[in-house]
Amino acid sequence: MNYTLNQLRVFLKIVQTESVTKASEELFLSQPAVSIQLKNFQDQFPIPLTEVMGRRIYITDFGREIAAAAEQILQQVQAIDFKTASYKGLLTGRLRISIVSTAKYVMPYFLTDFMQNHPEVQLQMDVTNKQKVIESLENNEVDFALVSLLPSKLNVDKLDLLDNQLYLVGKAGIDLKKNQNIKNIFENLPLIFREKGSGTRQTMEQFIEDKNLTVLKRMELATNEAVKQAIIAGLGFSIMPIIGLRNELETEKIQIISCAGLPITTKWQLIWREGKKHSPVAEAFLDYLEMHKEAIIAEKFGWCAAT
Repeated sequence: MNYTLNQLRVFLKIVQTESVTKASEELFLSQPAVSIQLKNFQDQFPIPLTEVMGRRIYITDFGREIAAAAEQILQQVQAIDFKTASYKGLLTGRLRISIVSTAKYVMPYFLTDFMQNHPEVQLQMDVTNKQKVIESLENNEVDFALVSLLPSKLNVDKLDLLDNQLYLVGKAGIDLKKNQNIKNIFENLPLIFREKGSGTRQTMEQFIEDKNLTVLKRMELATNEAVKQAIIAGLGFSIMPIIGLRNELETEKIQIISCAGLPITTKWQLIWREGKKHSPVAEAFLDYLEMHKEAIIAEKFGWCAAT
């Protein structure tokens, strides 16, 4: 047997994604390169690891056993790398964070310098919906989560990072009648909602309920990016976090619509399980945020306050 660590990584990713194409995308390799690595790995075993039927690849039972062994091997290699770096006096380990989709406009800016200062730290950041973010926290699968609304059924500690301001927005160039009261504005606007469970949707629905508004629900979309494109296409209006609209506002594709009671301000909050014992990496990241978050906000997010 002369398989390499790279072949183990490639095969494990193919098993995890059940797709050569998806594996190549996640590994930042070409599809032919991944296929060659798979073939070279398979050639070392007398029993098939995969089967191709139609356009789909299936993992055999033997292949799944090899994948499980490969994962253990790679974890041990990673542990060796961590120990080596530790002996050199470097901060090592993995930082695991789960964030809601809109938080992708926020979290990277609070990570960049920390990761550059600690090159031996490995970042695992999952961008997903709110339900899965909270589940990963409940199952103790991550160190931190970034949300705009705190979970109602989970005790957490938190660090406030940044104001999250939500405005009523629509396609640029649409001329709405001025001086309308809030009820008249919303009665005549086709609204685009995020999917159920979204923090943005919860905030929007709470605003509608608090103001006792009658609204026209035009559609429901799963991501902020989809909502933005629908707005730009003229399909409707929505209440959205300004943090994800910088480019569209600067290029005048989307406009903010002045409305009483808006913006709604919530907080982007880094949260973790109450009583959780942090790893050295997680503890160092919290210390870094406490020391540098105000400077990061001023440098990277000052445009929000100026809007």
